[in-house]
Order: sequence, then C-alpha cells, then structure tokens
Amino acid sequence: MFDNTHFPRAKKFWFMGNLYDWSTPVIHPMSHALHYGTSVFEGIRAYRTSRGPAIFRLSEHIERLFHSASTLKMDIPYNKKDICQAVTLVIKENKLDSAYIRPLLFYSYGNLGLVPKLSAVELAIGAWEWEAYLGEKTEKGAHVCVLSWKRIHHSQIAMTAKLGGIYVQSAISGMEARLEGFDESIFLNLEGNIAEGPGENVFIVKGEVLKTNDKTESILEGITRATILDIAKDLGIDFTIGPITKEEFFKADEIFFTGTAVELAPIVRVTDKSEPEAAPKEYIIGKGKAGEITRELARAYNDTVRGKRKEYEKWLTYVK
Repeated sequence: MFDNTHFPRAKKFWFMGNLYDWSTPVIHPMSHALHYGTSVFEGIRAYRTSRGPAIFRLSEHIERLFHSASTLKMDIPYNKKDICQAVTLVIKENKLDSAYIRPLLFYSYGNLGLVPKLSAVELAIGAWEWEAYLGEKTEKGAHVCVLSWKRIHHSQIAMTAKLGGIYVQSAISGMEARLEGFDESIFLNLEGNIAEGPGENVFIVKGEVLKTNDKTESILEGITRATILDIAKDLGIDFTIGPITKEEFFKADEIFFTGTAVELAPIVRVTDKSEPEAAPKEYIIGKGKAGEITRELARAYNDTVRGKRKEYEKWLTYVK
C-alpha cells in the first residue's frame, strides 16, 4: 500500500482507461521500464485562476509526449485528445485547484530482453499539489554548483525527448549537489559550455540582454523556456540564443532557471566545481539577489499561468 504523504491531495490516478485509488498497486515489478528506463513522461502544471483550475500549455506537452514516445518506438494506445481528456479528468476527480501533473508512458510486463518486443505500452496519469521545485529559493535565489559531470550529448541520444532513462544522470547530479549543501547543480556539455540543470533550462542576463542556449548545447528545449522567450519578446526585452560559456555564466548580471517544476527561479550564487583538480571557486551573481529582468519575467509568467494576461489565454485549458 502507498500513502500520499509526499503527494498532497492525490486521491486517485488514471491508468489505462480507469481511475484507481492512490494506494492501489497496478504495475508488475518485472515491467520492462523499471529495469531499463524505457519510459517517457511529461511534467505539466495546472493553476488556480478566476475561472477555476487551468492547465498550462496542455496540447504542447502532449505533443512532446508523443514525440518522446516515437523515439522509443512506442505504439501509444490512446490518441492525443483522449490523453488530454484523461488529464482533465484526473484534476476533476482529485478536486485540485492547482496541481503538478505527470503522464507516464512505459513498456510494461512482457519480456526482459533489452528490446521490449513482448512488452505492451501502458499509460498512467497522476496529479497532486506541489509547490515550486526549489521552494523558498524561488524567491530568495538559489546557490548552484557547476559539476564536473558532462551532460549527455545531443549526438549520443535524442535530447528533444523526455526519456525516463536519461533522468538517472539528473537524479545522481541532484543528489550530489544537495549532499554538498547546494540547492541544485549545473551540467556542462562536452564542448565545455553551460548546458542545463538536472531538470531546468538556464537563462543569463548581461547588461539588458537575455540569453539562453539551444538543443545543439545538449539541452531539452523546455516549454517553459519557450514561454519565457515569447513573453520577453512581447515585453521588448532583447534576447539572443547561442552557446553560454562558463565565463559568461560566472560574470552574468542575472541568472535564472526555467522549467515546469521549478517555474522561474533566480540563481544568486554559483560554485564552480567543474575542474576536479582545482579548488572550488564561488561567484556572487549580480547583487546576490534576483535581478530586475528576472523579476519582471517572473511576474509576467505568474500572471500568464493564472489567467491574468488575456493575450496568453490561448495557452490555458480550463477544467470545467
């Protein structure tokens, strides 16, 4: 049996067309994905608005879920409309005003050879209340470390897909950072440039120009990242897309994370541990607190997801 201590207000989950009580076990321990990471997933948020809960950019998330599944050669048992309806149903059944939503496609029970030729693809969807991933650091600013680990390279695997197995690297780096007292970690890529966090994209500000990198820098081009770029354009904030060197990162006036789980979180201190033979070096970013452009974008983003910006209402799916 499973309790929901760490999944607040989660009462039911959706699995293969049916709703189950949260504590119901439905997956066999010999399921292929448990052993080899043959799964794909999305992280989606719903927010409280004046018109009830609204799911942010649902269609884009499900579109990416299908793209990720194609990378793993999955035959998905539902169409996009069915999955969108199932996500909405989970919010309704759990009576959630705001939520983090997790659709998961995986190769289930069948065989345990590396190729899941006898394992069916199954779909589960859960939702629960979850604050921003970095908690109070979303306001105060995070202290991150640049690790010596290099991000999986885009020439090695499709970094445009959210593959469960890839996140083992993210989990290890996140644990290492926290064991050493940091809030989060940062990956370099094989070229030695800044890639991303374990589950977050990175933006920097120098002068009044915003900058982020792209998929050629071994990142997942996040939906929140795309949202921030659209908002920045509409606000008249200049931005560029290209490689971010370590020097640019350390000397930035502002840095922040973006992602569905983390939302938009400032980074105010960075410790460079990327060279194992060298002593770690700490950098204070800007004035050691969230910068002006970071705050402006955070306000606009928070208003957008809560239905307060009519020009972006097209991104909201209201749960009625």
